[in-house]
Amino acid sequence: MRMKGYWIAIYKKIENQDNLGNYGKLATAAIVAHGGKALVRGGKYKSLEGNDIPRTVIWEFESYDAAITCYHSKEYQDAWALAKATTVRDLEIVEGV
Repeated sequence: MRMKGYWIAIYKKIENQDNLGNYGKLATAAIVAHGGKALVRGGKYKSLEGNDIPRTVIWEFESYDAAITCYHSKEYQDAWALAKATTVRDLEIVEGV
């Protein structure tokens, strides 16, 4: 059985919403082209323990390798270049169970 792969992005600081919005449009197209499916994209939240996180995003991929390939793709990296100077985040790619 092939395990799915997940991107888990924890946004710590967003200095420019326009940059993030422009990134989001291009990134979504790149991620969907690589088979990604959005599970969580911001929305209502409540921090119960730890730091308050302004935005959390989770994408599901058919496999861990597909998630890695998407991240390193030119299309995704071009999108991320629009926001990375004004956005602080942690991004992990993890294999599902």
